[in-house]
Amino acid sequence: MSAAAPPATRVRAQAAFETRTLLTNGEQLLVSVLLPALALVGLATASVPDLGSGRRIDLAVPGVLALAVVSTAFTGQAIATGFDRRYGLLRLLGVTPLGPRGLLAGKAVAVLSVIALQTVLLGGLGLALGWRPHWSGLPAALLLMVLGAWAFVGIALLLAARLRSEGVLALANLIWVLLLLGGGLILPTDRLPAAVRGVVRLLPSGALGDGLRAALAGSGSVWLPLLVLLVWSLACSVVLSHVFRWTD
Repeated sequence: MSAAAPPATRVRAQAAFETRTLLTNGEQLLVSVLLPALALVGLATASVPDLGSGRRIDLAVPGVLALAVVSTAFTGQAIATGFDRRYGLLRLLGVTPLGPRGLLAGKAVAVLSVIALQTVLLGGLGLALGWRPHWSGLPAALLLMVLGAWAFVGIALLLAARLRSEGVLALANLIWVLLLLGGGLILPTDRLPAAVRGVVRLLPSGALGDGLRAALAGSGSVWLPLLVLLVWSLACSVVLSHVFRWTD
């Protein structure tokens, strides 16, 4: 028998497979690229909802980028992992030389790769529509997106670890809709009702949306969103290490 490939090679191969799976899945492309693109065009050409003070397109693009992160890191990963666990694929890969850590690393690289592609496509569309980002905020925006992906992948795996695949499918899509409508992604948290504004700011969705607007549109400070996302990321990782199940 031939020896196993080096760990880095195994992770790259798994990441390439995961990336191809995400990019060739019609439903995933709809949620990750097409719907955010349509949302961006709609927000740029309409006058509602109220996105706050400043150029509308400059506030719309960061919100749509936040939506794209959630679509890939949360919705896509929750559904894919739930069905992989149901069909025994997770258990199979967990006992191969790839191992659980290699599998998780491959998923992480795949998610970041797809998010990078989404950012280029949606950012290019935004520039074509007249978006003028604060380029000085780009490093903070990239850090926010990485932390946001980390947090939402953690939440996705927690969901996939405890529910049956059909339940994951229904609940992940429902949560995506709720976050779109009132989770601070498209609509800034200061535009939400006062009763829920403070809570949404402490959710990863609100932190990601507000943070990207602060970084790319100069609409505030990024420090609280960064802290909120870091806390969510670390908390989800700790809980996940104790409760994640590799078999259905």
